Amino acid sequence: MNPQTLKTYTFHVHGMHCNACVLMIESELGDLPNITHVKSSLKNHSAEVTGDFGDKTLEQIAEELTIPLKSHGYTVSVEKQQHNATWGDFKIAVPIALGFAVLFVVLQKMGIVNLVSAGNVTYGTAFVIGIIASLSTCMAVVGGLVLSMSATFAKEGDKVRPQLMFHGGRIVSFFILGGVIGTIGAAFTLNTSATFILSLIIGIVMLILGINLLDTFHWAKKLQPSMPKFIAKHAHGVSKFNHTLTPILVGVATFFLPCGFTQSMQLYTLTTGSFLQGGLTMLAFALGTLPVLALISFSSFSIQKSSKAGIFFKTAGLIVIMFALFNLVNSLVVIGVIPPLFNF
Repeated sequence: MNPQTLKTYTFHVHGMHCNACVLMIESELGDLPNITHVKSSLKNHSAEVTGDFGDKTLEQIAEELTIPLKSHGYTVSVEKQQHNATWGDFKIAVPIALGFAVLFVVLQKMGIVNLVSAGNVTYGTAFVIGIIASLSTCMAVVGGLVLSMSATFAKEGDKVRPQLMFHGGRIVSFFILGGVIGTIGAAFTLNTSATFILSLIIGIVMLILGINLLDTFHWAKKLQPSMPKFIAKHAHGVSKFNHTLTPILVGVATFFLPCGFTQSMQLYTLTTGSFLQGGLTMLAFALGTLPVLALISFSSFSIQKSSKAGIFFKTAGLIVIMFALFNLVNSLVVIGVIPPLFNF
């Protein structure tokens, strides 16, 4: 490629929600043969692209860049698109979320499912958060990894075995790495104050994730924490290898991708101070993500393409906010700042 013909353009990207989107956009556009450099920004909802596009107009380049991104729910444009908050979705989302809250309290009272205990994230909570995470935009990058890996092996006529290796590797690695984090927590022997601070951070992270799922308040997206970019990029790059063990390595790599839900569970796992409890927490979370990721593996399933996606994400956001508030309140109860409010 002739360096003299290279030009840098900045385009607006519609459909960005979290740091996983940044990684996905940079990876997909970076694979195009005529592009040498891509830098995406969640703050500005933009992508800076350097490449050789010949005599194409800005509109034509934007259309070309949209092609590999459209399946992931993104569109590239020259003009900034107006964000539509779709407040009307709350008319359906709020009653559904309230219905979930009532069901949750009833099941808790009956002792059928223990989703909340004093200051702790239980296995039931981790499983439910896993389900929500698998359907959220935070997991878009994991879905992209699965599809990328599937395409690599499908060329050789091998479709089922790589998928089974990926999901098996993911579940086993989440248990083992979760146990390692729990063991690290034990080495530090966290006192009550340190446990409270970590619980507070987990609650705040979950609150930000829930607000982001509502897709109504753009300022919250800037607050979302993420895995260091260089780690996430290396984790994402594993899917490009064509080797027998690649599916297992990709499954392990998903532990290090920039999903806020995964990171909030990892933070909690640190407070367990136990290999078994930490491992089982991350295992429950991974099992929660399994059904949807399996659907993505064997079909082109994507909640983001659905006409009801706005309602779903707002409902999920409200449920995540509810979990976050429970966690924050229970943390304050544990250190004696306030009396118990929820007698489950």
